[in-house]
Formats: sequence, structure tokens, C-alpha cells
Amino acid sequence: MAKIAFKMQLKPGCKSIYEQRHAEIWPELKLLLKEAGVSDYSIFLDESTNTLFAVQEQSSGQSSQHLGSHPIVQRWWQYMADIMETNPDNSPVSQPLAQVFYMP
Repeated sequence: MAKIAFKMQLKPGCKSIYEQRHAEIWPELKLLLKEAGVSDYSIFLDESTNTLFAVQEQSSGQSSQHLGSHPIVQRWWQYMADIMETNPDNSPVSQPLAQVFYMP
């Protein structure tokens, strides 16, 4: 199992809608992530900068960010595009983060 982390940017004032949408995550998206080997997936928010910090374990060598060609993921990106900083294809602007410390 590999653990990866990345950051994204939430638009100001969108915390509660972001939380609501993720509380109601589509079952088909959740299943797709699990089938792709993504587990133990958490997203945190730095409210002072609106930076989202995501961390997930993955067993397949790919993170949730590698599923962008799947229609379910494309629909999710479109659904979230109004509240996040996005690329022209509606994917969230995402920056991978390097692990610099780990304590098991």
C-alpha cells in the first residue's frame, strides 16, 4: 500500500457546500475509487488559505487523480467545478506533495 498526498484549492465561502457534497458522495464514485485501489481517503481544509489537503492509500499504483478519463469522475469534476479551482477540463488544480516524515 502506498500513501499519497496532494493539495487543491477551494473557492472562498464554499466550505459548507464542499462538505455537503462529499457527505453525499455518489455511491458509484465511491465504488470506482475502491475498485481502483483507493482507500483510507481523507481531505482536510486549511480555512485560512482555503487549501484542501488530501491523503489516501492506494494499492494499484494510481491515485484518485489518475481516474480522470472515467465518465463518473468527469461528471464529479463538473459537479465540483463551481466551488474549486479547476483546469480547463474541470479537473481540480492539484499539486502532489512529497512525504518528508512518517511515524508508524
